[in-house]
Amino acid sequence: MRHDTRLSRLLHVLLHMADSDHPMTSEHIARMLGSNPVVVRRIMAGLRERGYVSSEKGHGGGWRLATPLDHITVLDVYKSLGEPDLFAFGLSDPAPRCLVERTVNETVSGTIAMARQALLGRFAELKLSQIASELGDRARHAPHPYS
Repeated sequence: MRHDTRLSRLLHVLLHMADSDHPMTSEHIARMLGSNPVVVRRIMAGLRERGYVSSEKGHGGGWRLATPLDHITVLDVYKSLGEPDLFAFGLSDPAPRCLVERTVNETVSGTIAMARQALLGRFAELKLSQIASELGDRARHAPHPYS
């Protein structure tokens, strides 16, 4: 099964952007992530639409944070990605005739809904500044923190 890594990758980029004094080009971000500049521009567009980043065109341009990290939550970043599926579970038949399958579907669906609510609640509490602070703590104790 293939994992959707966009959230963790975008958080990674935003923390690097917060640590940078100059704009980061799509090409630079793409090299950092082993991706393509077009893909970078596509995922950054959701953040720009919500006012979390801005982009400057031309020589010396690129992406930069437009909002402080303590005003951005993981939920904000997740929503900028279009709220992708959090879980890979699905129902084989959403409207089965079999009583057993209906019961299984309701149990699984209810459990997934509760887990989704809990996860999104935690995403809403977690500010990017908290992640940056944890990074700072780890960097002080690591011999080569950014390698």
